[in-house]
Amino acid sequence: MNPFDLKAALLAKHAQHVVVIHFPIALFLAGFSFDLLALWRRDRSLATAAYYNLIAAAVTTLPAVVTGLLAWQWQYGGKRLRGNLRLHLILGLVSSAMIWLVWWLHFRQRRKPGQRLTAAYLTIELVAVAVITLTGHLGGILSGVEAPTG
Repeated sequence: MNPFDLKAALLAKHAQHVVVIHFPIALFLAGFSFDLLALWRRDRSLATAAYYNLIAAAVTTLPAVVTGLLAWQWQYGGKRLRGNLRLHLILGLVSSAMIWLVWWLHFRQRRKPGQRLTAAYLTIELVAVAVITLTGHLGGILSGVEAPTG
């Protein structure tokens, strides 16, 4: 495929997922970074920035999941997934659920003025970062952007 053929790139069977998926990943990682900075600097405005990034990340998981499921239907005709494709689907759903969980925990924490983020919250957030990173790496391999090593 010619990389400069815009029509072919936009109408490829998996193209929409490949574009949309970067939003929840980037927004979640930005939110995580703001949380760490808020904790380090004891700055409530950074925690607020984290909260709004997490809202946006959670909302953008919805089109990311939908376009991923549509890509599966269009590209594979809904056939049963195996191997890395199934693992990517499972990790993608877990990633989405974890993003929503982290946002919900942040939402609950914001309702209690003066309360700081707990170690448990940061642990959940760090696990979410690891799952999202693994999911994205696997998606890169499946898309052909990253080649598996070994």
